[in-house]
Amino acid sequence: MGKPPRGRPRTASRVAAVQALFQSEQSGENPETVIDQFVRHRLGSLPGDDGFEDGRVPDAEVKLFARIVRDAVAQQETLDAMLAESLPPVWPLARLDPVLRALMRAGAAELWRPDGPPVRVVINEYLDIAHGFFSGEEPRMANGVLDALARLLRPAEAGVR
Repeated sequence: MGKPPRGRPRTASRVAAVQALFQSEQSGENPETVIDQFVRHRLGSLPGDDGFEDGRVPDAEVKLFARIVRDAVAQQETLDAMLAESLPPVWPLARLDPVLRALMRAGAAELWRPDGPPVRVVINEYLDIAHGFFSGEEPRMANGVLDALARLLRPAEAGVR
């Protein structure tokens, strides 16, 4: 992904969470190990650089980053079932690009929390992140799936009557 805009720590936290979920799934590493690796080696700036070298995410808020990763992993079975129901039948969850799957899991984890950010914020943030990773139809798919989850998980806030 391109560089997240400087001065947007919550967006940076979400980008890092997507990357960590991707890394955990691809490597088979325990999510806590991946969180620790990110906190020690990828979050925050190093002196003398602009912060984005070697995959660093300089502005990320560690607390938000870790919460998203932990929630996505703790609720993964439930969230994956909801994601699978929200996807078109020709696109099972396992068929999705692994980065898109990580992005949807992170967004779903934030929507799962009734005390989480407003639905519109979550969807807009992950749509922006999707555009950073993908240039095809993936952002549109992520938008539709996260909107469907918002209607399921927070119907009053999502405008469902």
